[in-house]
Amino acid sequence: MDKNRKAGMRKPLIGTLLLALFVGLGSGCATNPVTGKNELTLVSESQEMAIGKKNYGPYRQAQGGDYVIEPELSRYVQSVGDRLAAVSDRKLPYEFKVINDSTPNAWALPGGKISINRGLLVELETEAELAAVLAHEIVHAAARHSAQAMERGVLLQGALVAAGAALGNSDYRDIGMLGANLGAQLTRQAYSRDAETEADHYGMRYMLRAGYDPAAAVALQQTFVRLAEGKRPNWLAGLFASHPPSQQRVDANRALLAQMGNPGGEVGKARYQRVIARIKRSKPAYEAYGEARTALEKKNLSTALAKVNQAIRIEPDEAAFYSLRGEIHTARDNDAAALKDLDRAVALNPDYFRPLLVRGITRRDAGDMRGANRDLERSVALLPTAAGYLGLGRVAKTNGDRRQAMSYFRKASTSKSHAGRLAGEQLARLDLESSPSRYIKTSLGLSQDGYLVVRVNNGSALAVTGVRVVVGPRSNAGIREQASYRLRRTLAAGGTVRLRTELGPMNTATARRYGAIAADARLAE
Repeated sequence: MDKNRKAGMRKPLIGTLLLALFVGLGSGCATNPVTGKNELTLVSESQEMAIGKKNYGPYRQAQGGDYVIEPELSRYVQSVGDRLAAVSDRKLPYEFKVINDSTPNAWALPGGKISINRGLLVELETEAELAAVLAHEIVHAAARHSAQAMERGVLLQGALVAAGAALGNSDYRDIGMLGANLGAQLTRQAYSRDAETEADHYGMRYMLRAGYDPAAAVALQQTFVRLAEGKRPNWLAGLFASHPPSQQRVDANRALLAQMGNPGGEVGKARYQRVIARIKRSKPAYEAYGEARTALEKKNLSTALAKVNQAIRIEPDEAAFYSLRGEIHTARDNDAAALKDLDRAVALNPDYFRPLLVRGITRRDAGDMRGANRDLERSVALLPTAAGYLGLGRVAKTNGDRRQAMSYFRKASTSKSHAGRLAGEQLARLDLESSPSRYIKTSLGLSQDGYLVVRVNNGSALAVTGVRVVVGPRSNAGIREQASYRLRRTLAAGGTVRLRTELGPMNTATARRYGAIAADARLAE
């Protein structure tokens, strides 16, 4: 069978196996509680609940953590959400959280786990508009739209086994997010057109049931279309990525409003503006913070420090500002000032992973291994990252615990981030010489005249030398050595070389009985 035909068969086979897996987990027909339609369900309700519960916390961490400065704002959003959830067609353990991120965004995970960003709240005008956003997300959860996406196979093509950051945000690429990948896939993918239509349609009906003026949903979509036409980058990276606006959606909402008879209802503009007064007032602080982070990434430390100081003067209670200033001080080799700011950041928001991660790394550099270990363990418990496990591995290595260090480095090395690559190097330094076959991969082929050829690949992040490859017949005990070959050259990281052996001539059937393994290797200094 030719290679193209094999490749063509492989995808349907994988899809069949995945379908069989989900059917085995529990499938059947069920009535959608929102639309009343009969639908094939491959993801059970218990699985929906488990997915939402497992990913809700880590994904909020990955998006900036909860906004904690104003508990009353969070309670207010929860109260509006509860009011809408009470009239929804599906009773779920709904939760509504405010995320401390300036990107205008809102999202729902399966099981009713919903979040809205601080950056979207400041763009809305009324409580009815907030209700329009939350009602839309409630419908996504109640109508199983994320579960339907999984059933279509959108996520089964790697999301469940993904390693590394699933987010485009540069703040998280370098630290190598190892958790919340499924949550990221669920909330960043675009919903189908039918799902968006349903969320708009039934969201307006939920607003009416809860006593809100559904006309706010029309105004909200008009605002989104205008902002999309303006191509504001933070909007395009936020809500529009998963909820693309269109004039058709505006027209559909307007038609439904007319069908409802323009019923009116509660708008709540004064109340809403009163509640969001602080985040509107502090918006310039978060803009300065964004500029400070960009300057830090560009190694412009003076500008970064000036901008973050400006942010702190405007909003002195924001933990993220002190955390960033701590990072800037670290870059300026001022550990004492860095730790002072990081202590302040942790005190202001003890349940956010980022300041704990940065403080743990800074404490390790300052020689405080106990404090570093405590901070880093707490950080990876909140959000597993390659940077966190890299730091824990370095602490364990300093403490002489080689086995624990290797375990942490191995976890971190699954990420393709910079931290993951550093962890791979550390792991190779500790493990390669004692277990070369984990890193030096071999495969066999035949030359045109029937002699075995060994392909040797250095899968580690470090150059190696003195590689010795053993070739021989396979047995239950492994490979029975018949010949041994030592490379006379250094093999660079990722490098590959081919060795022609003296074993042959033989046919393909005989060659399949042979194997090869890297028996020795040393790190090239």
